[in-house]
Amino acid sequence: MSRILAIDYGKKRTGVAVTDVLQIIANGLTTVPTHQLLDFILKYVEKEPVERIIVGHNKVYHFGRLLRNIVPFVNQLRKKLPDIPIEFVDERFTSVLAHQAMLDGGLKKKDRQNKALVDEISATIILQSYLESKKYI
Repeated sequence: MSRILAIDYGKKRTGVAVTDVLQIIANGLTTVPTHQLLDFILKYVEKEPVERIIVGHNKVYHFGRLLRNIVPFVNQLRKKLPDIPIEFVDERFTSVLAHQAMLDGGLKKKDRQNKALVDEISATIILQSYLESKKYI
C-alpha cells in the first residue's frame, strides 16, 4: 500500500502529516514554509508512494482565502501529480483540537506557543479524522 498525505495549508507555513503504509495511523511529518510546499511535496512523492492527498480547508470562515490561495495551489499540484487524487476536508476547529492535544500531552506553555507545531498537529488531526470517516463507509 501507499501513504495518504495531509496538508494544513497556511499563508506563511503549512503543516504536513502522513499515514503509515497500511493507512492506519496519522503521523505529523513536518511544517514547511508555504512558498516551499510544492517542491517539498514533489520531492516527498518521489521517495514515498502516496495514494491520495488531503487538503484541509474551512469553507465557512475562509471562503475568500480558499479561492485566493488554496485552490491555485491545489490546481498546480494536480497538474504536477495528475495520478494522485486530491480531496478537500473540513478543517474547522483543528487548531483548537491541536492546542487541546498539546495540553493533554503535557507540553509546556512555550512549546504550545510554537505555531509550526500547532500546524503539524492540525494536519495530523485532519488526516486522522479523514481516516476515521473512511472506516465507516
